[in-house]
Order: sequence, then structure tokens, then C-alpha cells
Amino acid sequence: MKTKVYIDGQSGTTGLQIYERIGERTDLELLRIAEEKRHDIEERRKYLNAADIVFLCLPDASAVEAVSLIDNPEVRVIDASTAHRTSDDWTYGYPELCPEQRIQIAETKRLANPGCHATGFISSVAPLVRMGILPADYPLTCYSLTGYSGGGKKMIADYESEEKGEKRFSPGIYGLSLQHKHIPEMKKICGLEYAPVFMPVVDDYYKGMATTIMLHNRALNGQPSAAEICERLQEYYQEEHFVSVLPFGTNEPTIYANELAGSNHLKLVVCGHEDQTSVTALFDNLGKGASGAAVQNMNIMLGIDETTGLE
Repeated sequence: MKTKVYIDGQSGTTGLQIYERIGERTDLELLRIAEEKRHDIEERRKYLNAADIVFLCLPDASAVEAVSLIDNPEVRVIDASTAHRTSDDWTYGYPELCPEQRIQIAETKRLANPGCHATGFISSVAPLVRMGILPADYPLTCYSLTGYSGGGKKMIADYESEEKGEKRFSPGIYGLSLQHKHIPEMKKICGLEYAPVFMPVVDDYYKGMATTIMLHNRALNGQPSAAEICERLQEYYQEEHFVSVLPFGTNEPTIYANELAGSNHLKLVVCGHEDQTSVTALFDNLGKGASGAAVQNMNIMLGIDETTGLE
């Protein structure tokens, strides 16, 4: 019997990307609400309760509303919004966090898909904290480059408009309040005592992300070199398919943020020397940073090969 899947918010960027990844799969039956009915609460309620797996690709308030409409206890939800990412009642959807995380994902009925910037941050910081290298009270700073597709339909239209202003051709620093919506999950999932100082940057390319943390090695436990940090991260992710660590010193002189665009892979690049280290997570903000991660999590929840539809 095919698994019934419903995407609530099927016309948004994330919803469309999920559909692109699963639309041709023969093991799934996609339930498609009529376009003119997608804001009809009762029609949505019907589809939300008829599915085995529901993807929520909605603003936070709408995602909370959608969950409230589900009364079928068998429905499993994957929420791509920020609404439930720090909730203790929801499972966080970064399978590579630790071995126990996959077990929790496989068993959960409610899964919060990670934010794109948060994925890059957590991929480097969480292992370092868990291995005892990075103190939980370390004053972390992070900057994250992203393609404009992460901003949704309006930003995509702005950047692809023939009349776009000159400033759209240069990098744009945003989140200037230092209160970006991904920060709470960064802090919680990594087990940090203090929120990182986080600065996102959007640029004139469609998709791809480079999220970088910078460390003073003397403030780390054991005072490891950059090469030693790279080796420990390689050990941490050695069994993973979608997350890998580039061997130290083998990267090109320049890191390009769109290197892994179009894939569901995430690659960590460690640079530096005895005293200082940078770790950059390269991935696709629409792949491992959003829709690809959601499909990977669905595969785990269904007990099938998590690479299905993602290679």
C-alpha cells in the first residue's frame, strides 16, 4: 500500500521543492488539494487527516493552526516552519546530530525540520560541544552566506526582476537586530549557554549556503589545532552519507557558497592553524537546508533508505 502524503503549502518554495523530489516516486500517493480550496479550512482539515505523512510548508501561525486541525492520531507531521523547532514535544530533524536522533526521528509523530542557517551552524558546533572540545559557554560568532531563494517568492522575484536595483548585485547583510529566527534552535540543539552572535548575508545567486564559525583554539578544551579539530569532526561523521568533512588542507584557496547547490549533501571545510580555526558548512539551502532534509526525514520515518529520491 502506498504512503499517502499531503503538502500543506504546496505552492510555496519549500513545498514545490519537496514535490519536485517526491513527485515521481511510485511508493507514495500525493494528495493534491484544489488550488481554489487551499485556504478553505474544512477542505484542508480533510486532507490533513487523510494523509499518512503531512508536510507543513507554511508561516509559523498557519503551521500551528494546521496541527490543531489534525485529529487523526496516525498522521505524522513534518513542519518546515520555525514554530516547533524548540518545543520539547517535537523531534528535531537533523539525523546526523547523534545516533539516538535517528531513532527518535523514526518513532516520532511530530518532527520539526531544521532551519537552513541553523543546519550549517549545528553541523559544526553540536559535534564540537558533544565531544567536549567546544565549551558550552564559548562566545560564538557566525556568519552565513545564502542564495536569494531562501527568502521565498518575494525575494526571488526581487532578485530576478529586470528592474532590480543596483544594490541587488552586491551581498546584503541582514538580520541586523542580531535576533534572527534560527538563533533559538542553534542555541538549544547545540546545548549552548549563550546565543551566538549571528550575521546572515544574502547574495545574487539562486541557491547554496556557506555557514562559518570562527574559533580561538586557546579557548577550547585541550587547545587543539585546526588540523586536530578537522580530524575529530571526520571521526564524528565517518558513518554518515549526507554529511562529510573535507581532509584538512585539501580545499581550494577560495570557498564558494554554491558549491553543493542541487544536492542533499553537506560538507564541512576546516581551515586555520595552531591558534585559530574556521569551520564552514557548505550545502544547498533548498536541499539539506530545507526540502531535501524534509524528504530525508520522511524516509527515516517510513523505515526506508534515507537516500531514496535524493541522489
